[in-house]
Amino acid sequence: MNDVDYGSYETTVEQSKRLEKAIQSDPSSFRVLTGDRPTGRLHVGHLFGSLENRVRLQSLNVPIFIVIADYQVLTDRDHADNIDDNVYHLVVDYIASGLEPEKYRTYIFPHSLVPELNQLIIPFLTLVTNAELNRNPTVKEEIQASSQQQINAGMYVYPVHQAADILFCKATVVPVGKDQLPHLELTRTIARRFNIKFKTDTPVFPEPQPLLSNAPTILGLDGSQKMSKSRNNAIMLSASEDETAKCIKTAKTDVDRLITYDPINRPEVSNLLLMASLCTNEDPHALASEIGDAGASRLKSMLTEVLIEYLRPIRKRRQELEKEPDYIRSILKNGAERAREVAQKTLIEVRRAMGMIYE
Repeated sequence: MNDVDYGSYETTVEQSKRLEKAIQSDPSSFRVLTGDRPTGRLHVGHLFGSLENRVRLQSLNVPIFIVIADYQVLTDRDHADNIDDNVYHLVVDYIASGLEPEKYRTYIFPHSLVPELNQLIIPFLTLVTNAELNRNPTVKEEIQASSQQQINAGMYVYPVHQAADILFCKATVVPVGKDQLPHLELTRTIARRFNIKFKTDTPVFPEPQPLLSNAPTILGLDGSQKMSKSRNNAIMLSASEDETAKCIKTAKTDVDRLITYDPINRPEVSNLLLMASLCTNEDPHALASEIGDAGASRLKSMLTEVLIEYLRPIRKRRQELEKEPDYIRSILKNGAERAREVAQKTLIEVRRAMGMIYE
């Protein structure tokens, strides 16, 4: 599926649908790369937006490499505090949400434990221009959101760094949202340019395809922007039931007592209905009709009840996992060992293609 034109977002949507069907019919012929930066514990937005999709792909027995991008934290933070603790709790959230590395071909590893991966960055940097990096809209947004007083060079080469994350394992599928497409397109460009510049009988790198998420964007409790711990508008997976209830009680709604599902005109109310819908598998319009003119207090009460119930097994598993640090470390160790095996093979192919085998 490399010969694909991603000239427009509409085209990308259609190609993603075809890719989903292909994965369903032959999951073992694909390899997924996804991941997170360890900047804090995960929240409900992560659960509905990405974690449940990873668990779904895992259940199809698709090989999944999940990179914990610890080095990338250094690009947009003046101080990278608590990385080790964040990595630990990230894995706890992963496993509690249903990822099972011991049962499936799921490999979780910190970027910093795979040195071979980083050796790809230098040749990749020679395949892109400064102008291309400057034009990347995602980088511009990250720079604007950065808390740094001065922007370091790592921020500008972040897309190349991410390309190495994706291509080291020859990932063919990358689950992304619309805002992440520019990063992936640069990765596809780097793969294509490497294969053209360093020709071999078989291209070294596939051009990874975007798998667009069907999961709706979960807004924060302020109802105006994506859920985020840094914006103080999130419901954390690690929160207690009482803390969850208090969070929902503070959620912003509006003055209209009649509850309706209208994401454009009533984003705050609609976001709460959406979360309830994801917990109950009921249509948000039907939930709104059920509440009727009982108002926002009834909506919040209903969401509190169904969300707490939905998260209960995840939180129970989290509490168990937090008592098993050796088990969490073993997951990272085993994942890193597998990632290094793959990265070493890829690096040998890259060096051979570039004529840098000196043995």
